[in-house]
Parts: sequence; C-alpha cells; structure tokens
Amino acid sequence: MKQPETLFFPPSEWVPNHPFLPVLVYRDLFGGKEEDAARAFEGMFHDAGWQGLWRNGVFSYQHYHVGAHEVLGIAGGKAELLIGGPEGATVDVRSGDCLVLPAGTGHRRMSASDDFLVVGGYPPGQHADIETQAATPGELKIIAALPIPASDPVYGIAGPLLSLWREGATR
Repeated sequence: MKQPETLFFPPSEWVPNHPFLPVLVYRDLFGGKEEDAARAFEGMFHDAGWQGLWRNGVFSYQHYHVGAHEVLGIAGGKAELLIGGPEGATVDVRSGDCLVLPAGTGHRRMSASDDFLVVGGYPPGQHADIETQAATPGELKIIAALPIPASDPVYGIAGPLLSLWREGATR
C-alpha cells in the first residue's frame, strides 16, 4: 500500500482551504502497467464506495467545493495543477497519480498535455458545488463539519485517508 504525500494549506486570498485536513497525493498507483487507467480508477473508486464518478479534466480557473471532498484520479497525460488557492503550491501530476482534496481546497489547471484525463468522484451523500468567491461564515462551518469519508477512495476502509484525516480532525 502506497502512503500518500500530505499537503496542508492555510487560507489563500479568497480560497478557504480546509482548516485541518490535508490534501493527499498518491503517486504512480499503477506503475505504468495499466492500459486503461480511467476504467481502473472508476473501478477503484466505485469499490471504495465513492460516487458521482465523472471523466473530464480540471477547470482552468481557481475554485473549491463547500459540500464535498473530491478525488481526482489522473487517468491520462500530465498536468501542472495549482492546489491550495492563489498562494498554494504547484503540483505536477501524471497518469496513475491520484489526489484527494478535502472540501474548501482550491484547485485549478495551470497547464496540461492534450491527452490529460481525470476521473473524479465524491463520498456518498456529498455533492460538489463550484465556488469562485470567498466563503461565507456559514460555508466555512459546512467545510469544517463535513464528515470524513467512510473509506479511502484508493484502498477502501483499510486505506491511509482514514487515519490521516482522523488525526487532522483532532488537531
């Protein structure tokens, strides 16, 4: 089981980021051996109970979600993503990488190859909204109170998301 990188982001200009949960970055989950990474990510996320699966890319404008944590499986190509708002960090991703963004985390595509493809999804009962302005006090409360998923989208109930995010929640 690969352990993810953890990235913490304080608020960045108008982007709230999550107050205590880290972004998780899983690298090279398939070792370059998966011929259909999109299908593999869909199966992985489905088996872990994540829902609302979609295929597309990442918007080229900064945004975040109040009502959902989000998983992004990089199923094709490569990209440079700005994570954590305007003052966040550039994260280079390529096919086989996977990011889990806690609610409130800013993200945008800075550049991408022509074959860049993402499979995304959300924990059960959570639905992504697209926010492009500062969060209201009520939205900040929703972000902080949104339940931790019952499973890691990559490794299911035994995955590191559960312990890493529970640890973050007790900070």
